[in-house]
Amino acid sequence: MRAYADGQLQRFDLPLKVSGSDFQNNVCHAMRSIPFGETRTYGDLAAELVYSAQAVGQGCGGNPIPVIIPCHRVLGANGLGGFSGGSGIETKVALLRHEGAAGLLI
Repeated sequence: MRAYADGQLQRFDLPLKVSGSDFQNNVCHAMRSIPFGETRTYGDLAAELVYSAQAVGQGCGGNPIPVIIPCHRVLGANGLGGFSGGSGIETKVALLRHEGAAGLLI
């Protein structure tokens, strides 16, 4: 986490296995594929995974390890969406700024 915070790490390559349904694992895998500094919408992931955007949002909310599985990179079609880690939306905004993806926040 320190290397990420210091800007020396952009992708966590830890061997991960999310305890959950195939659905939860699919959503977590899709989130992990979003590159550092980029974002996708719940709808983008929904189209990729053939789930509804609402279901993807619930899958993101069930992410057991925010930041390592970067659910902060997933946004609503018309806003930030939610964030279950840290202090909620404030943490999501801080992570997006850290990654240089904050241009969309202005």
